[in-house]
Amino acid sequence: MRRVTYSMGMSLDGFIVGPDGGFDWSGPDPDVFQLSMDEIHDVDVHLMGRRLYETMLYWETADQDPTLNAAEREWTVLWNALPKVVFSTTLTEVVGNARLLSGGVAEEIERLRAEPGDGEIAIGGAGLAEAAADLIDEYKIRVFPVLVGGGIPFFARNERYVNLELVENRTVGKVVYMRYVVVR
Repeated sequence: MRRVTYSMGMSLDGFIVGPDGGFDWSGPDPDVFQLSMDEIHDVDVHLMGRRLYETMLYWETADQDPTLNAAEREWTVLWNALPKVVFSTTLTEVVGNARLLSGGVAEEIERLRAEPGDGEIAIGGAGLAEAAADLIDEYKIRVFPVLVGGGIPFFARNERYVNLELVENRTVGKVVYMRYVVVR
């Protein structure tokens, strides 16, 4: 069965964005950027909410930017080829290799798991991760050395117990990277 992964950067105090909605503190250095490229190779489909989709729209036309370096050009090719499912109740259309859904995150994951393939179903965004919490198989966390004091937490605050096993941890550039699998 295809694995569901949740991968995001977070502040040391556990937030993916600060109280003002900003996440400029999470701009990756080249090593962290390479980590993202390494991860994306294992993904068959990426699920995201409206905010992440709008943030990532830059990459749809980034190949036209003459200032991109080789790694950014490679990311553009990988990202644009990747099928994406955008969950939003406010958007009316999406561009690129994406399709729009207005609900049913868990149902979509079950549908995708039933399709052939062995690549990951990646979740981007805390809201989607909360909606699919019981279906996540692995957490991939980049902890940035900053305290933001509030905002959107990486982990939902729904008083839910989840047993995890650490399968990888290392320092990548300025972040601590950890991978945990859910023990069922």
